[in-house]
Amino acid sequence: MERETHILAIPYPLQGHINPMLQFSKRLATKGARVTLVATSTIRNSMQALQGASSVNIEIISDGSEGDENLENLIATLDRFKVIVSQSLSEYIEKLNSSKYPPKFIVYDHVLPWTLDVAKKYGLDGAPFFTQSCAVNVIYYHLKQGTIRLPIEGPTVSLPSLPKLTIDDISSFLSNPSSYPALLNLVMDQFSNFLEAKWLFFSSFMDLELEAVLPIDMTSV
Repeated sequence: MERETHILAIPYPLQGHINPMLQFSKRLATKGARVTLVATSTIRNSMQALQGASSVNIEIISDGSEGDENLENLIATLDRFKVIVSQSLSEYIEKLNSSKYPPKFIVYDHVLPWTLDVAKKYGLDGAPFFTQSCAVNVIYYHLKQGTIRLPIEGPTVSLPSLPKLTIDDISSFLSNPSSYPALLNLVMDQFSNFLEAKWLFFSSFMDLELEAVLPIDMTSV
């Protein structure tokens, strides 16, 4: 990877999304890239503590909040989050484009698919980073395709390429879809444009040293 390559990484501001993106960003930095983790103001306090303590640069952009938000507040403001972060990210990219290190690529959390639209607007490549396991995402994909429907009936679920699952094996978003309907919609929206991206990145403990870039192929899903 070229030394001057500048990659932006933008996580969704929840702990289960931040840590995988941070570790992936550190991995990219070991390949010689300049990596900036673009965090939003919801997690300003926790992210600023990492400034200077990592090989990854930290930049805070506004999401309309003044500091740490709880889950309920974050869910209630999803639409506002999208509008404000899209604008804040655009302004940050415009600022970087006139700097010594203009960005060339954006890695974004899989539940922020609209980030790809921002990337394309400025001629950048973009790719989603799926913080959940492939098996979990396959289950959501089958729901998107209509292979399974909600509410789930019966104690087990059978899906292609997966072992038989009990109701306790699947996400509570599916086993109890009325629990967090806004978050279920957020998760399902990850498939809205993912095939438009050149690459898909997944958080996994298998084959971490595999350097080959594999083409997108959903025929086995």
